[in-house]
Amino acid sequence: MDFDQFSIALLVLRSDAPDLTDTEATALQDAHLDHLARLHETGSLLAAGPLAGGDDNAFRGLSILKAGVEEARALTNADPAVVAGRYSVTVMPWMVPAGAMHFQRRDSRTHPPRRASGTRPLADGAAGRNACPAAPHCP
Repeated sequence: MDFDQFSIALLVLRSDAPDLTDTEATALQDAHLDHLARLHETGSLLAAGPLAGGDDNAFRGLSILKAGVEEARALTNADPAVVAGRYSVTVMPWMVPAGAMHFQRRDSRTHPPRRASGTRPLADGAAGRNACPAAPHCP
């Protein structure tokens, strides 16, 4: 049997994460989502989203990358929220039967990001790509 290979990245809230003001947390979340958008635009990021589970769950997000483990680790470690010490990342290989998974790229010019139910708008009242779909569990 043939397999397609991807990398899975789990975003983990660090127990020693820095305390942030609301303004700092919003700016860091915006930078994090911008980083993910850039990875998606380059074709490296196939899918990403928050993980629910409440405050007692340290796992905050999951990403599927079209990259080997080392490249995926480098890409995810460059996330501003990881660089700032808010999150750590665990990256592992993921194999599925060839052709079992299909990912469509959305053209952000013709299909703007949709606001998920319960997202937290930005400080200026805007929402969309820079809104956190896991509110109130966002940084």
